Amino acid sequence: MKRDIKSMYLSEIEEHFEEAGHERYRAKQVFAWLHKGVSSFDEMTNISLGLRSSLNDEFYITSPIVIKKQVSKVDGTIKYLWRLHDGEAIESVLMEYSHGNSICISTQVGCKMGCLFCASAIGGFKRNLTASEMLDQVLFTKQDSGKKISNVVLMGIGEPLDNFENVMRFIEIVRYKAGINIGSRHLTVSTCGIIENIDRMAGYGVQLTVAISLHAPDDSTRMYLIPSSKGTPVESLIAACNKYFSKTGRRVTYEYALIDKVNDSPESAKMLSKLLKNTGSHLNLITLSSFKESSFKESPAESIDKFTAVLKENKVNYTLRRSLGADINASCGELRWQTLK
Repeated sequence: MKRDIKSMYLSEIEEHFEEAGHERYRAKQVFAWLHKGVSSFDEMTNISLGLRSSLNDEFYITSPIVIKKQVSKVDGTIKYLWRLHDGEAIESVLMEYSHGNSICISTQVGCKMGCLFCASAIGGFKRNLTASEMLDQVLFTKQDSGKKISNVVLMGIGEPLDNFENVMRFIEIVRYKAGINIGSRHLTVSTCGIIENIDRMAGYGVQLTVAISLHAPDDSTRMYLIPSSKGTPVESLIAACNKYFSKTGRRVTYEYALIDKVNDSPESAKMLSKLLKNTGSHLNLITLSSFKESSFKESPAESIDKFTAVLKENKVNYTLRRSLGADINASCGELRWQTLK
């Protein structure tokens, strides 16, 4: 069976070249071509025909196809729906900020977490993405948009820490200087809170930013919104994040989507303030992106004002994140689900 060469570390490709009797330096040339977004070995013009033929016999190169592309007329956000080799579909979103362009990528086809406010879980979980399929979202978005990508956020469809091995492989590959060369401090991993894998990630010694999908300050509300959080008390999750911070020195971000009459009361803000006190963390407040299949509505301005007033009073470090791509259904999983329907 052919192997997925783009999911291989540079050292693994070099090792293979040596064993096969090829010059070792050729591996870095091939690696560089892969990270330029080529779709076939024939495009590698500085590689001999014989080596290209040999590589084609042993490996394959992944390359997704654009099913849909939507560009926001409001803020320039670009959303892609990609078709993979097996016909499955995933999403990526390119967002423009003053500090550079960020891409939000998917890590799975579908999602097991079942968050009630997210369209990613509709239709269920299909499979994990390979490291190459994550990398392709960065490569081909850059290629199609013509825009430089400075930051990668693993916050699209899927739970990254449920696909731990492939995600960590992707993170290693995307950091290579011979490839895309995006530094670890420009990589963010979002998770609902798989504690054992937060601990494992800290052990890798990589300066990643971790974003926790919190969305509630108490166990009952969080289990309602995120069914997969059952058995993971909020306080245990915060403790694991504090441990991550102490090991890596990287401040943890907590994501909190404000939902009308669910988690946006001043009482919730008080509980949240107490929970995050002295954690060295940052709170990201998000205005909810609603979709047809959800009965939830975004919090009205009055509720948000009351909520943030409590946070200010308790000196919580927070940002009310501006909503991007609202006119192009940029919330996670929405475009994929519309297409599947």
